[in-house]
Order: sequence, then C-alpha cells, then structure tokens
Amino acid sequence: MAGQPQKILIRGVNWIGDSVLTLPAIRSVRKAFPDSHISLLVKPWVSEIFKESRDIDEIILYDDTYQGFSGKLKLAKRLRQKKFNVSILLQNAFDAALISWLAGIPEIIGYRRDWRGFLLTKAVPVNEDVLKQHQLYYYLDLLKSAGIETSEIQPYIFLTDDEREWARNIIKSSLPEHHLPLIGINPGATFGSAKRWPSEKFAGLINKIIDELNGRVIIFGSPSEIETANEIVEIAGVRKTKDAQRILMMAGKTSLRGLTALISECDSFISNDSGPMHIASALLMPIVAIFGSTDRAATGPFGQPHKVISKNLPCAPCMKRECPQKHLKCMTDITEDEVFDALKEMLPQKRAVFLDRDGTIIEDKNYLNKFDDIEIFPEAKNCLHELKNAGFKLVGITNQSGIARGIVDKDFVVKSNIYLKDKLGIDDFYYCPHHPDDNCACRKPEPMLALIARIKHMIKLRDSYVIGDKESDVLIAKKTGGTGILLSSQPVEKTSASYVAKDLNSAVRWILNEKKVE
Repeated sequence: MAGQPQKILIRGVNWIGDSVLTLPAIRSVRKAFPDSHISLLVKPWVSEIFKESRDIDEIILYDDTYQGFSGKLKLAKRLRQKKFNVSILLQNAFDAALISWLAGIPEIIGYRRDWRGFLLTKAVPVNEDVLKQHQLYYYLDLLKSAGIETSEIQPYIFLTDDEREWARNIIKSSLPEHHLPLIGINPGATFGSAKRWPSEKFAGLINKIIDELNGRVIIFGSPSEIETANEIVEIAGVRKTKDAQRILMMAGKTSLRGLTALISECDSFISNDSGPMHIASALLMPIVAIFGSTDRAATGPFGQPHKVISKNLPCAPCMKRECPQKHLKCMTDITEDEVFDALKEMLPQKRAVFLDRDGTIIEDKNYLNKFDDIEIFPEAKNCLHELKNAGFKLVGITNQSGIARGIVDKDFVVKSNIYLKDKLGIDDFYYCPHHPDDNCACRKPEPMLALIARIKHMIKLRDSYVIGDKESDVLIAKKTGGTGILLSSQPVEKTSASYVAKDLNSAVRWILNEKKVE
C-alpha cells in the first residue's frame, strides 16, 4: 500500500465465526494506519460482532437493499461518494472485488481467487502453507503480502458495562445460587448435521453438570436451533423437576450482542464447531469444543489452551455437511464422559486476588525505570503471604504505557515483575505496554489480562478480588463480576469499588474477614 490512505474500506466476511477470526486483521489495519478513516462493509447478521470495535469508524451494512446487479450498482454508487482510497477484501467472493471496482476505488487488495484477479490492483496468491494453519492466519497473511505489519493475533470482542449488566440481571433473575458453576452450552452448528453432537449426548452431559458438578447451564442457539435446544431439555427430563431451575433456555431469545454478553458471564463453554464457539474464544473463555467433520487445526478455538475433542477416524475430517458414510461416527463415538472430564479440567475453581503494581504493592515512582527505585510497601510481603495461605492465587496486572512512550525499558518491566514475583510470592504478572491512544484490549480497565490469567490459572473471576489505587483497577472487577477494592487514604466520593481501604493491609483484612463470613 502506498503512503497513508485517508479512507480505507474493508470488506468483511459473511459467517459469524469467520468474522471473529478477522478481528486481528482489522486491528492490524488500524495499527498500521492510525489516522485513517476505516469503514467495514458487512452483512447485517455479523455486524454486531464489530459494534464496539475501537478499530472501525463506520459499519456499512450490505443488506437486502442491494440485491441483484442493480443493487450492486446502487451500493457501488454509495461507496464511490465516500471516496475510498483503498479496499481490502477479507471476503473471497468475486462480488467483493466487483463492488469495489464499480465504486472506482483506486487500490483493491485481495486474494487472487474466484476468477477476480483482473479486478484487483494487488492480487495476492493463496499461500498453501497458510491453508494448513489456523484460519485466522489466512486473513493476516493477506495483509502481510500487501506490506501491512501484523502482530497482535488474539481476537477480542469489546463489551459495554451496560451489556454485561444486562446479562447478569438475566442470569440472576432466572438462575438462583449465584455461587454455583455456570456452564454455557451451544448444541447447534450452522454448517450441517456432521458438526452437531447428538441431542441425547448433550442431554446426558447436562444431567452430569447438574448432578455431579452441582452446576447451572445456559443453552444457546439461533432461532433455527430452538427445536434442537428444546429436544435436549426434554431428553434430559428436567422440565418437571427442581433441576429445571438450573437451566436457562436462551436459544432464539437474544441478539448477537446479547448472546456474547451472556457467554462472557459463564465459567466455561461447551460447543460444536460454530460461530458462538469463536465468540467464546474472543472472550477468552475456557472452552470444550466438539469436532466431527471439520478440521480442528484450521477452525478450532483460537488462543490459550482449550480442550478440543475429536475422533481419529480414517474418514475425518471430511469437511462435509452431512456424513457421506451415513454413520456419523466422528460425533457418535465421542462420549458424554469424555466431554464431562474435559469440562472438569477447563472449569475455573480457584480464587484470586488481582493486584495493581505501582501504588499498590510498591511506591508509585511515575515511570519506574531502575531497580534502585523499587520500594516495596513494608506490609506487602506479610499481607500477600496471608492471602496465599488462605488459598488465593496472586496475579499482578499493571499498565506500563511508559514502554510505548519511550520512557521505560520493556526489558526492565519484565525483570522487575519477575523480581516482585520472587520477593512477594506472586504467582504471575501481566502488563500492558501500549499507549492509551492505542485503544488496546489489554489496558486497564479492559479485563483482557485478567481473562488471560483465568484460563492459565483456572481462576473463577466471580469469586475473586481486584486491589488497586486507581478507579481503572477496580473497574476490572466490575467487568469480570468480581469484587473491587480501592486503596485511598482520602475520602472517595464516587467509586465502583465494593470497599475503600486506607492501605493494602486494610484491604487484605477486609478480604479475609469476608471469606470467613462466607
């Protein structure tokens, strides 16, 4: 791409799961061209994936208004009026290239396939090696071939506090016993029956979750999957028992944003290869994925370790919508016990205390950059030792924008965090190196780093605490459903924290006393 384009059009893909997998590519375009106006052209049914994205300035809906060739001309005319400099085609279709060409966009970048190469100014050949990797890299490789640098690869979906609160209210009003495990189940899959684990097996799994884990379940699905969801509940036989209060049926009852918000409140997620599975991975949710006809390496849940269950059969993965052998053994051979055992491994049950660094466990020196300036608060070691003895995991989370500003050395941040881990018995440390203007997903108060820690250490966020000396620290607790504690020696007029402590010792005393009450 030549220079800094003023206006960029990205043609998004048409499937929910695929759309999630394009998020890192879109993020890369924003990072490469921070001052450009970026518009995303997508079908209405996937648009909500991008609704709160900080990398997109405008979403243009490719809806039924633009059906047929006359509709394409109408859309092209609309795009021409916007005077785009560049079009990046994440979608493979000929249609995507044709519309950009009709719109007179001077630079059109896309894969050379579907007989559209002559419409592209930058026709990128499909790299066969990339096709053997996860599908997410397919979109990133297109950008690399066009000279756009890519780095961050974890998909992430931004949710608003109102969306999270809506989901919590739904759950609280429908599922009692807030402290019990909450498992999301997605039994559907749009591709076809060869991607769907049988209803009777899902029903047996739900009974195990209720009986053996003392858990609660949310069943998800699209309007077309309501019948399947109801069939599962009927087979489970819980409608007329007290266990009916342990199941929340949400199939066909939510928007895509609502689905996403509800998934974010679960402790773990079980799904066939589907769009909701990829949404869960972009929420850094612990996932048990069930794979039959599709390729777990190409379209499995992306990111930190998840459990993917599939059978090593000569005919799998066949990539067919329906089983050509008429036996569907790739799905029927997967047992309820296999999925349940995987769930037990992927179900967070540990409590944690997330700790801010500067101003919470050490003196805030305003861009700390040398070891001689590290001053650990006198009470920190004993306080954190008490929390460890009480069974809490200790996780540090710190914003380090000094790295992006060129004030703080990244290597020092890493080494100083290791030093504090060793000195204070902290289990893990995470930091955000980005400038606030980057609008990244890992800078507090976004909870991404806490979500990463959840999967690695199997932390139950609702039963965990966040201690910090800034409102951005305790807002992590609000976003994850945990409990926030603000450190302040002065009276605080307004805070989202559940408790305001004068120092770290007071915060720890409050946590330990609350634990005794429980």
